[in-house]
Amino acid sequence: MMNRLLALLALMTIASPLGAKPRPAVEHIGQPTLRGARLPFSEAVRVGDILFLSGQVGLRPDGTLAHGFDAQARQAMANIGGVLAKAKLGWRDVAKCTVMLNDMANWPAFNKIYVTYFADGIYPARSAMGANGLALGAVVEVECIAYAPAK
Repeated sequence: MMNRLLALLALMTIASPLGAKPRPAVEHIGQPTLRGARLPFSEAVRVGDILFLSGQVGLRPDGTLAHGFDAQARQAMANIGGVLAKAKLGWRDVAKCTVMLNDMANWPAFNKIYVTYFADGIYPARSAMGANGLALGAVVEVECIAYAPAK
């Protein structure tokens, strides 16, 4: 089923303007590292005009988790913003987010941080869920899907 969806998305967007070099049907953007070790996933994968961003936790550039829920939430969102920038996209291009919280009691606190990244009242579709055991002991993880048309 997923292969069919990816193929359909690629076929819908493979055409390019006359004379322009076509983008690859599937494009991998960035491979994260942790303390010098390459991790086994891409930061994002573009399929046609859709960009699937891997989940981001509150990991700082030095490879350590930010301290406390608010700091981790802000860092996770900043990390998403960094991946969007690598793909030459911004927050307005985000269509869907999935938020995983180690404690759903933090949902209101996350919402206060989350809304600051989007134009007032213009938010992506979103799901939020409680999760037991996020990567690296994180307290929040965010993944997104963005619209990434050919420029």
